[in-house]
Amino acid sequence: MSTGTIKKVAGPLVIARGMGQANMFDVVRVSKQRLIGEIIEMHGDEASVQVYEETSGLAPGAPVESTGQPMSVELGPGLIGSIYDGIQRPLDDIMAVTGGNLLKRGVEVPSLKRDKVWHFVPTRKVGDHVSSGDIIGTVQETAIVTQKIMVPNGISGTIESLTEGDYTVTDNIAVITKDDGTNVNIPLMQKWPVRKERPYKQKLSPNMPLITGQRIIDTLFPIAKGGVAAVPGPFGSGKTVVQHQLAKWAEADIIVYIGCGERGNEMTDVLNEFPELKDPKTGHTLMERTVLIANTSDMPVAAREASIYTGITIAEYFRDMGYSVALMADSTSRWAEALREMSGRLEEMPGEEGYPAYLGSRLAQFYERAGRVKALGDDDREGTLSVIGAVSPAGGDISEPVTQATLRIVKVFWRLDSDLAYKRHFPAINWLESYSLYDTLGNWFDKNVADDWMAQKGRIMSLLQDESTLLEMVRLVGEDALSAPDRLKIEAARSIREDLLQQNAFMDEDTYTSLHKQYMLMKLVLSFYDVCSQALEKGANINKLVDMDVREPIGRFKYTAEDQVDAKYKEIEQKLIQEADDIAAAKEDF
Repeated sequence: MSTGTIKKVAGPLVIARGMGQANMFDVVRVSKQRLIGEIIEMHGDEASVQVYEETSGLAPGAPVESTGQPMSVELGPGLIGSIYDGIQRPLDDIMAVTGGNLLKRGVEVPSLKRDKVWHFVPTRKVGDHVSSGDIIGTVQETAIVTQKIMVPNGISGTIESLTEGDYTVTDNIAVITKDDGTNVNIPLMQKWPVRKERPYKQKLSPNMPLITGQRIIDTLFPIAKGGVAAVPGPFGSGKTVVQHQLAKWAEADIIVYIGCGERGNEMTDVLNEFPELKDPKTGHTLMERTVLIANTSDMPVAAREASIYTGITIAEYFRDMGYSVALMADSTSRWAEALREMSGRLEEMPGEEGYPAYLGSRLAQFYERAGRVKALGDDDREGTLSVIGAVSPAGGDISEPVTQATLRIVKVFWRLDSDLAYKRHFPAINWLESYSLYDTLGNWFDKNVADDWMAQKGRIMSLLQDESTLLEMVRLVGEDALSAPDRLKIEAARSIREDLLQQNAFMDEDTYTSLHKQYMLMKLVLSFYDVCSQALEKGANINKLVDMDVREPIGRFKYTAEDQVDAKYKEIEQKLIQEADDIAAAKEDF
């Protein structure tokens, strides 16, 4: 253990001398207040320490003590439903210790509660040979999450003892005799360095979609389980609401939500909503499968840099159990700003817009930890970790470095548009600028939902692109100059935008849409176009087709209960055909 003294203090950066025995990324305790920090640079016996707490009042000469351990998280029962800060300190326990709502400096609280007792049930027996990643037992953490207790990485041998019973996270549940004859005690909890990716057996191709219940995402720009997506957009365009919707409804077993440098009231919304919201699959509250990392904009800026690593390490732990995990990072721009601030204090050579030259590689290291993998262990279990990162470019300019570096890594781009947000069109995802590069997902939709899913999607995208071209023409010559088929295309595209893509996050019937209902909505808006096209060929009047009474039921179809979708579709389709036929039969032309 190395002990030195403070030489210089520059905001959250502390230079300590006499630290020659310490290592890069060691956790240190700074001053008699024991502020927590991490070594991020070494020069001889001088260490640059990134302090994760407010440094006001620190002075040269104060002690700096290295713990000899890297920044690590505690992994075990008690994670689910917890609310942590950026370095995995439980905010509820800190509040109980300090007796107030504000974080105090130097508070030392264990990440997992040491007094809580968990019932452990073995799944192996004494004498079994086990190795890293093998599941040796389970703990029922919440009503819907069973923690699988795994052999820690680097340990292989024969089980010497393994007993069912009630344990705290620090109690030993097993003894394993390693292949070299030494005994190792296995507690209920394990630790893992946050900057090191957890190992796995094999990375697999992502070929299944992460169903979100958000129509514009699932229908037009799907993300794969184990995929990565970016949600860039200017202030007020709905990034956080999109992230909240994905956290609520994405088809994942575990949600890890990182509020990285965002406003405190947004995290408050999560804390207020999630315990009340019922998971549609299980009927239990969403908090029973959620871990929250809250590092809001008023918390120490240096801890933002650690928060996304803390979150993704916890997510990898559940992935290794064989769960489907979705991680929301809101927002990586605030993380990059913290990186820029620390880089400036280290006097590193700045890159574009002052960001460090290694911004792109750090972002890649984060996003590349996502994926669909075969976990370590002898049961060939598969786990997935999907990462969705919000990006907050200043002024909505997506040509800035953080957005561009992110787009070089991710395969799904949901471009939020302030113009759509001002028109109250939510989610404000621009359908002409967004994309998904997970091409293999089309086969899954055709096989598991409807065999013409991709054909319908292609027609919808074609109509939206045609509308964009036609609207340019309308701005020049007016709508009256358009032919009847072109006017019909504009009306069909408007129906697609307003009836299919627009979604109300705060209406129970509309906040989540199943894939079957999404398909029926696609069919209905395309039926309107097809039926009206046929009526035009028979001489129908375009003005009367546009003003049909059936358009209101088409617009309200998205509010139909899931169990009534098929019947309602048939009813509206019959009415549509009847009205169009009547108009065609009249052949009135104005």
